[in-house]
Amino acid sequence: MPHIEVRPAQPEDREAVLAFCAQTWEWGDYIDRVWDDWLHNPQGLLLVATADGEPCGITHLQMLTKTDAWLEGLRVDPAYRRQGIARALNEAALLEAMRRGAVYARLATESGNTASRRLAESMHMRQVSAFANYSVPQLTTSPRRTVHEQTQLATEADLDEIIDYLNVSNIFPLTGGLYYAGFKAYPITAELLEEKIAAHNIYLLRRWDRLDGLAITEPREEHQEQLLSLGYIDGTAIEAISLIAYDLRRRLPELGLQRVRAYAPDLVLVHDAFTGNEYASDGTIFYVYERGLV
Repeated sequence: MPHIEVRPAQPEDREAVLAFCAQTWEWGDYIDRVWDDWLHNPQGLLLVATADGEPCGITHLQMLTKTDAWLEGLRVDPAYRRQGIARALNEAALLEAMRRGAVYARLATESGNTASRRLAESMHMRQVSAFANYSVPQLTTSPRRTVHEQTQLATEADLDEIIDYLNVSNIFPLTGGLYYAGFKAYPITAELLEEKIAAHNIYLLRRWDRLDGLAITEPREEHQEQLLSLGYIDGTAIEAISLIAYDLRRRLPELGLQRVRAYAPDLVLVHDAFTGNEYASDGTIFYVYERGLV
C-alpha cells in the first residue's frame, strides 16, 4: 500500500498530472487549460495527492464568495483508484474551505457518475439541484414577438419586486436558489441581484401589469466564442419561460454575442420551452451537491 499525502500543487506537478488526466473523457480533459489559473488563483487552492511522492490525484477549491466554496476538477490516476485518494482530496478541500471561512461547499457531477455521487453523499453532501446545458445561435429569421412579449432590463427600483417574486417562485427552490456561470454555482442573494442589475444582466418579463418571469445572465467568452451565459431562468408558466428564451436569442446581435448558453433546471416545462425555441442539449444532466460547514 503506497503512502498517500495531500499537499498544495507545485508547478513541477503539471506534467505528471496531465499524463493521468489525458484520457478522462474520449476527447481528453480541460485541466491543461486551467492549470495555471488554478495554481496561482489567490481565491482558490489546487491540491495534489501523491503516492510515495508521485502525483496521483488532484482537486481544486475556489472561494466564490466570502462564505461559499466550490469544489471541482477531482481526478485520480486510474492506477490508484479505490484507495481512498478521492476522499482524502475532498476532505482536504473541505478543511481548507472551513479555514477560509466558508459556510457552504458545493460541487457538480454528472448524474451518471455514480462513484462521484456516492462519494459526495458519504461526505454528508446533499443534492440540491439538477441542471442541463442548452445552446442556441442567433436568429436567422426576423423576430416574431411583439413588444408586449419582450423582456426589459431590470433597474435598481425592481430589486424588491424581484426578491418578492423569487420568494414565492415554484422554480427557485428546485434550483437550490443557485445561479450558474462558468460551470460554477453561486447563491442568488440580494447582493448578487444588485450586482447583476448594475451590470445590466437581469431581464424581466412583464405581462398583465405584473412580473411574469426573469432571467439572470452575463456575457462570457468561452472556447473563443462570445456567449450570453444564462445562469438562471424563471417563469410562472411554460409560456413565460418560452418568451424569455426566445427574447434572449433575439437580443444576441445587439449585444454583439454569437450564442446563448443556458444552465437550465432539469424540469419538463423548462425543457419544452427551450426545445420549442430551438435550444439544443446533449441530454447530460448534472447534479449539484451542497454541504453546510458550520
